Amino acid sequence: MSRAAVSLITGLEDPEKVTVALLVAVGAAEAGRETLMFLTKEAVRLATEGIAIGTACEGCPPIADLMARYKGAGGQFLVCPICFNARQLAEATLVSNARLGGTVQLWEWIGDEPVTAFSY
Repeated sequence: MSRAAVSLITGLEDPEKVTVALLVAVGAAEAGRETLMFLTKEAVRLATEGIAIGTACEGCPPIADLMARYKGAGGQFLVCPICFNARQLAEATLVSNARLGGTVQLWEWIGDEPVTAFSY
């Protein structure tokens, strides 16, 4: 089964975009695909403890529930270190399924196998 990469640049300033990206990532991970979300710009904050909360819209699932489902399905976050450090965030606050890594690590994860990619 192919792997899935979801790139997200938006944080809670656009919770609907965050919700859609998480729904795509959760769907892939829960289907058994190895799934990686590459977080850049304001999205890096989502990978820190206590930030990914709220509900984007009526009828939307809570963001915290989507984060829990993603983690439970084995989903991983790769967090841009430049963006993370520019916001003066502490690495110790990263959620357990997140690690700092940039484009080199993203391409290492992609490797030579097919990957389905989404960008939000």
